[in-house]
Formats: sequence, C-alpha cells, structure tokens
Amino acid sequence: MKDLKNCHNSGNCPQFVVSYSGGKDSTLALYKAMQEGTAVALISMLRTEDGLAGAHAVPKTILQAQAEAMGIPLLTFTTDWNQYEAGLLDCLKRAKSMGAETLVTGDIDLPAQNCWYENVTKKAGVSLFVPLWQWDRKKVVAEFLKLGFVSKIVSVDPSQGMQQSDLGRILTTEYLAELEDRGIDCCGESGEFHTIVLDGPIFQKPLKVREGKQFSIGRNLCIELEVF
Repeated sequence: MKDLKNCHNSGNCPQFVVSYSGGKDSTLALYKAMQEGTAVALISMLRTEDGLAGAHAVPKTILQAQAEAMGIPLLTFTTDWNQYEAGLLDCLKRAKSMGAETLVTGDIDLPAQNCWYENVTKKAGVSLFVPLWQWDRKKVVAEFLKLGFVSKIVSVDPSQGMQQSDLGRILTTEYLAELEDRGIDCCGESGEFHTIVLDGPIFQKPLKVREGKQFSIGRNLCIELEVF
C-alpha cells in the first residue's frame, strides 16, 4: 500500500469525481481539484432511514441545487453506514463510465498507511487525490473564506460545546474566532458542527435557502433547509 502523501501530492486528475457532503471541506477540495482537472460528477450518500445526506442531514434537493449551481452532475446512493462501501463502489463505477479517473475527497485527517479510501479506489479502478490531507485546520478555513465561499452551519453537537443558537450561522472570521474562544475546533473535524456551502467562486449562482424547524438526529441538533 502506498503512502497517502502520494495521493496528497498527486496533481494528475484530469477527470475526477468528488465524494461530496455539501460542506466546506469537500467544496474546498473540489475547488482545488478543479484547478487541475474537470469534475465529472459529485457523489453523495443519503441515509436509508430518512433520505437525508450523511452527517449534514440535508435533503437531496439541497445537494441537487448545489450541483446545478456548479454545473456538475450529482450521483447519489441510499444506504446505511454498514453498506456504505458497496454504495460508494457502485457510484464510482458509474462515474468511471462517465470518464472519471480519480476520486477526490475533502478529508484532512486520514492514516498515512492502509487508508480505507485507497482500498476502495483500488477496487473501483480509479486513483485517489486528497488535496487537503494534513493541512493545518486554521489554514483550511482561512483559505475557504479568502476564496469567497459562503457556508451555513446546519448541524451541531452540543456535547462538544456547540449551542442551539449556532444553527444557521454563517461562517466568518469573527465567528470562527468566537468558536475558538469557546474551545471548539474551527474546522469541526471531530463532528462539532457541519456546514452547507451556499456560494463561492465555483458557483454560477448563489443558493437561496429558507430555514425551517430544528430537529435531532442522535446527539446532533439540525435545521431544515428548503431551496427557494
């Protein structure tokens, strides 16, 4: 198994597919990969129990609106976490038939050896590119904001210091400083919070969303969003 740093340094992704959550990290990774190649599709997982997207708990309509705003096809698969690999493999094969040669992910913290994604991409016959791997977390958020991306917090974990009042807030330099003062990782890498990107340099138009009621999934508080 090769060292993951080779996947971080790889600049050879002429046609790629992105494991896409709709959040800031996967969007920044998409942006980075688009500087070197062409996005064939986005791949997103929907939960079997409610049809919402992974840990971000937003409906497919939000992901579809993001994909349309960026002009990139969206591929989804519905599964639980036990069958996640099978669903991802199926989507990777579909993306490969569309011309994708590389899977891009927005992960920051992954093991250097025996990375799960390397095993999956090997099975699918595509390469792996992890452009944000081992970046300083402040650097990730700083670059995201500097580029002009706009994102909203849609899920929080109160057990890790987040509050109900954080739901719906827009990420800004000032707000991130506030989170850090509260002892919260500015990148939310331990699941403290999740975001949805509404606008940025690769968006042809911004998303307009309406907030609905708040609800719970496990220990997380989430907020309903509707495109209008």
